[in-house]
Amino acid sequence: MRKEKSALGNISLKNRLILAFVLISIIPITIIIWFSYYNSSNIIRRNAEEMTRNNLNQTKVSLDVWVASYEDILFQIYTNDEIVEMIDTINRNDADLFVTRGQLRRTLRGLFYTKEHIKSITVITENGDVVFYDLLTGSTTKNTWLDELKLTQQDLYDMISEDNQTHVITTERAGVFANETYYLFHLGHRVIDYKNVNRRLGVVIISIDETMLKEICGDGNDSNELTFLVDNQGTVMSYPNKELLGEQIIEWTDVREQREAGYLEFVKEQNVLEGKHIFVSSVYDEKFGCDIVRISDRSEMISMLSRQQNIMLLIMCFSTLLLITIIMVLTYRLTDSLNKLVGLMKRAEKGELSVRVKMNQAMLPEVETIASQFNRMLDKVEISMNREKEAIEKQKNAEIEALEAQINPHFLYNTLDTINWMAIDKDEYEISNSITALATILRYGIDKSNSMVTVSRECDWLKQYVFLQQTRLKNQFECGIHVSPEVSHWKIHKLLLQPFVENAILHGFEGRTGTLCLEVTIIPEGDQLSIEIYDNGKGIPNEILDKMNRGEFPKSKEKNHIGMENAFSRISMYYPGEAKVWIESETGMFTKVHITIPKRVE
Repeated sequence: MRKEKSALGNISLKNRLILAFVLISIIPITIIIWFSYYNSSNIIRRNAEEMTRNNLNQTKVSLDVWVASYEDILFQIYTNDEIVEMIDTINRNDADLFVTRGQLRRTLRGLFYTKEHIKSITVITENGDVVFYDLLTGSTTKNTWLDELKLTQQDLYDMISEDNQTHVITTERAGVFANETYYLFHLGHRVIDYKNVNRRLGVVIISIDETMLKEICGDGNDSNELTFLVDNQGTVMSYPNKELLGEQIIEWTDVREQREAGYLEFVKEQNVLEGKHIFVSSVYDEKFGCDIVRISDRSEMISMLSRQQNIMLLIMCFSTLLLITIIMVLTYRLTDSLNKLVGLMKRAEKGELSVRVKMNQAMLPEVETIASQFNRMLDKVEISMNREKEAIEKQKNAEIEALEAQINPHFLYNTLDTINWMAIDKDEYEISNSITALATILRYGIDKSNSMVTVSRECDWLKQYVFLQQTRLKNQFECGIHVSPEVSHWKIHKLLLQPFVENAILHGFEGRTGTLCLEVTIIPEGDQLSIEIYDNGKGIPNEILDKMNRGEFPKSKEKNHIGMENAFSRISMYYPGEAKVWIESETGMFTKVHITIPKRVE
């Protein structure tokens, strides 16, 4: 015991300080570094999984948007009265059957180029006749895909005509044309005669090139990721290797984890990704009835984490040796440097992201590494915030354009111009004048529909719109538009008031008799523009009024309901946090819309 005490007593104070520092500081710091490493690794893995999930959801949104656009074309076909009449003529096998078939084919061809990926439009009638226009063959007798389909024509017809839903027929090989093999998937719907909705007339099928799905999923050039689509029968709808399209790769189950295990096994069999750390994620698209599957190789990420671990170990060893040799000097420098760094971190925590650590020769390498990482982190945060701001702005503009572009105004204007000349040819000048006025209104809406104009110009356009409504309704209501001269040169977004005026005319005056009045008043209110739209119509029930003032609108396919909701959304987007819109109403008495927006001038 004495010898041991003597040996311990011979240890110098410096060595004791070093030993104490190792026991008190180095070991706990080592544990903390290891914990931070594993914690960071887990965060990176979770972030990677979350990013993959977000990308899949974005792909799902894009897929739904694209398919909805093709469903719109399908809707235009199966609800078209002229097409319904032609199909009915074919079913009756009338004498002019050949002429009707040709006319129907020309009509289908006229709808063909509205979307670039449409390759064929096919109509199968109740009596089994097939009328189609096929882009690939250009033939009137040879259909690209129908003979190649696994389903029989009758089975296909029965499946589509059994309900009023849009049916998705999975991707299959359509044939070889111009030395290129085409694969198509199809959207089908029964033809609806609104005079007798239960009457079976036929079905309409749009055939779409699988390359559209491939573009949505990505070009497949990333060697570390693979995205493909599998329908709810386990059959491949889109895949980089087209030879696998239409093949069943898994037994479908409602358990997502089991499906993902099947996808992982399939990809490993295909040997597409060569890494050892392969992960699979999927999201189910209820509208399209398929899984969007993303397979990613995270071997590079795991390798980077391992390299980071080795770097941290090297830094830790070097720091330990350095701390042991120059403990006293390092303590002072470390404390001073860390205090400055912590102070800057606290300022950054409070939102002052412009702060940066200034490097100097007195700074310890470890602290310099942390400071450098801190500076790079702040740089990345600033870049990320700027990108997020730009993305929000782009999304806002895209949403505004989507709200305003319900239909193609150029198409309407050109169509009205054609109808106008038809009216002139028949000496219908009153109709021609009305069409010309309506075309003028549409031209106003076409030219930069989300731009700003003066209040006076917007009111001039609104007067023309109200005049046409009065003409249409045979002057059943009176209208007054009162604008204070002070605000006539103020700026307002185009077409901002029209949905509210239209709602008053179509809803407020519906079923009402007597003297019907519509009043629009625009006056200044300090630095705000105050707008009031009043009608003495039937009013709005309280339960609906309360929802509308909260921004909740009845779910309806009627355009005016959509217009009111879009009007609220546009005002919110144009003047975020600055505008107010609220509605007063009393059932059977009146409705009054109040709009307050900021003053805008040149």
